[in-house]
Amino acid sequence: MIFQRAVRREFAHAASGIFTALFAIMVTTQLIRLLNEAAQGGVAPDAVAALLGFASLNYLPPLLSLSMFVAILLTLSRCYRDSEMVVWFSSGLPLTAWIRPVLVFAIPLVATIAALSFFLSPWAVSQSAEYRGKLSIRKDAGEVSPGTFHESSAGDRVVFVEGIAEDTSQVRNVFVSETKEGRVGVTMAVTGHQEIAANGDRFIVLQDGRRYELASASPELRILEYVRYAVRLETKEARGITPTPKSMPLRELLPVDLPAYRAELLWRLSIPCSAVVMALLAIPLSFVNPRAGRSANMLLAILVYLIYNNLLTISQGWVASGKVSFPVGLMTVHLLMLSLLPLLFYHRIAVHSFVRLPR
Repeated sequence: MIFQRAVRREFAHAASGIFTALFAIMVTTQLIRLLNEAAQGGVAPDAVAALLGFASLNYLPPLLSLSMFVAILLTLSRCYRDSEMVVWFSSGLPLTAWIRPVLVFAIPLVATIAALSFFLSPWAVSQSAEYRGKLSIRKDAGEVSPGTFHESSAGDRVVFVEGIAEDTSQVRNVFVSETKEGRVGVTMAVTGHQEIAANGDRFIVLQDGRRYELASASPELRILEYVRYAVRLETKEARGITPTPKSMPLRELLPVDLPAYRAELLWRLSIPCSAVVMALLAIPLSFVNPRAGRSANMLLAILVYLIYNNLLTISQGWVASGKVSFPVGLMTVHLLMLSLLPLLFYHRIAVHSFVRLPR
């Protein structure tokens, strides 16, 4: 028991170090991507920190799963290199006796991964989409620089103002060009300002101007003169953010029996399931043969991990396209990897395995 507690403590120390390194790499990569978007004008500079936080929450489940797998693998490999496994086997304990301490260490992490995958990651995706939508609304509704043409995110409206008052409440010499339902409208006004209706809709209110309307299939031209003219902004705030399977809460995702939604449910269930399977596979994969070098088992473990994740991705794609049913896509990959577990244990335990043939 003392030895197992020490090993579990080593598991925790290794997992924390590996997770810190992987998390730093992920944050750096996402930060570079967001700064690139900000430099191109796709994201406001003050929104980079919030979007980086949402992206970090979304990537926590796979990072924790990978950290747990590598921590178990490195710890048991060190036991082989330092001959601690010799003491373990000399005490009459088989390799399968490692299953219990590994599961005791893995179960709390798997529960955390499941909670993150089921609840926190979808919330982070939805909050990121909503935050980007609010930024687009703000950009469409009010961020117009004097002397420049500003195009809406939908591409159906161009706004130009010559100047803005010192208190930013009024703009002067406004030009608005918009296309809607096959009609091109050009509106000009001496002054203008913004108003928010009771239902939350935003309006550009123009004063003392003229509007020209031209139908694309007709030579008729309409000229309107007005004292006050309000143009409603068709923003995402008015239409609402369209939910996607990745951003839907689990309680809303479960009743929807469509391939794309079943595929997303498969992925959320597969992350904690694969974490358990990979933790068990790390036990036989941690074997180190001093004559073969210290990195041979690590290369094999990385290959198994990549194959497992690629199979999960392929299975999710097949469920999304309707090629296989949800139960088949969910169970096939995990059962396939679980079937390797007794074979790998037999290969390490048996005197004459399928690789070490008798002479």
